Amino acid sequence: MSVDIGGRLRFVRSHHKLSQRELAKRSGVTNSTISLIESNQMNPSVGALKRILDGIPMGLAEFFAIEPERPRKAFYRADELTEIGKKPISYLQVGDTMFGRALQILREHYGPGGDTGRVPLVHDGEEGGIVISGRLEVTVDAERRILGPGDAYYFESRRPHRFRCIGNKPCEVISACTPPTF
Repeated sequence: MSVDIGGRLRFVRSHHKLSQRELAKRSGVTNSTISLIESNQMNPSVGALKRILDGIPMGLAEFFAIEPERPRKAFYRADELTEIGKKPISYLQVGDTMFGRALQILREHYGPGGDTGRVPLVHDGEEGGIVISGRLEVTVDAERRILGPGDAYYFESRRPHRFRCIGNKPCEVISACTPPTF
């Protein structure tokens, strides 16, 4: 049985109306550690998780006893999408939390030169997207393509990958991934 510790932590932190930065400050861990845990790129030790939960405050038993409620909301206005990115990349997520969900849908905006970084992303699952406007360079393993409006991608997320806006115009992408990774 797999436990989504990252999604669970993000849900609990959001429920208590804490930013990642505020939780990091309260618990004495770095903001990047909280971010890595919430994106399931890092598995915390029991001691580290307890220290983080002390910043909420919440015990380990309560944390693992939480059962996600399935979201009942079916429709979202543009101003109800949740920003989970950082400039120059905006990730607007459909729904305020992914806890208990199997699919994540994003409206991505890459400013000119926006780049996910030189270190390729690698995580479990699958992802796909369609470029709406602009030009997006997508690298998967050693294969690189420049995609324009209407072009799409789909791959297993365990394959190292990177996204980068090409040119001086922003790029818009609608994407989905399963399981949710942000």
